[in-house]
Amino acid sequence: MIKDKVAEVRNAIADACKKAGRNSSEVTLIAVSKTKPVPMLSEAYEAGCRDFGENKVQELTDKYGQLPDDIRWHMIGHLQRNKVKYIVGKVYLIHSVDSLKLAEEISREAVKKKVTVNILIEVNVAEEESKFGVSCAEAPALVEKIALLPGICVKGLMTIAPYVENAEENRQYFVKLRQLCVDIKNKNIDNVCMDILSMGMTGDYTVAVEEGATYVRVGTGIFGDRNYEM
Repeated sequence: MIKDKVAEVRNAIADACKKAGRNSSEVTLIAVSKTKPVPMLSEAYEAGCRDFGENKVQELTDKYGQLPDDIRWHMIGHLQRNKVKYIVGKVYLIHSVDSLKLAEEISREAVKKKVTVNILIEVNVAEEESKFGVSCAEAPALVEKIALLPGICVKGLMTIAPYVENAEENRQYFVKLRQLCVDIKNKNIDNVCMDILSMGMTGDYTVAVEEGATYVRVGTGIFGDRNYEM
């Protein structure tokens, strides 16, 4: 049952926090609900989940109106500029900003709708060719440019680590992202707070928590395998 799975994940987060000398209240669980039907999300909601992550704009907007208003929606997938207008004002946080052009489009929509959009900069720490995100070297300059845009607040960094059998292999990438976050925070850039580290998924979230993750994105660990035929 989804309720049991959510409890398992929360317990594992608590254990990882204890190991790292952290308070479990510092870590937010995002239930990654892509491809999953609304009744399954409702089960997770009943189990206490209030943060849900979607990869596709269409799916997010479809589910948005069918579920309770106190849900915080997270856009965690690659975001195309022509889809920005559909989610500004609906999402709590966009995790996947990886270019100035995308940020400029978000800014335009935010100003138009008179809202402030919270974003994370997606960093391709492992430099995988198949993944989106800026390099660690490019990230600070991108943050500085985006920080000047109206209607946007840079809240931190996100990464998608490689798929590995042994979660320990990804520890190096989580350590690197945390250090990058600290380095950017130390620049004291206006409109940038660097409070959020979104890293770790079903296979490696406990290692991510040990290394400072404040948001973990767990899908399969809560909802089971995904159906990509949708």
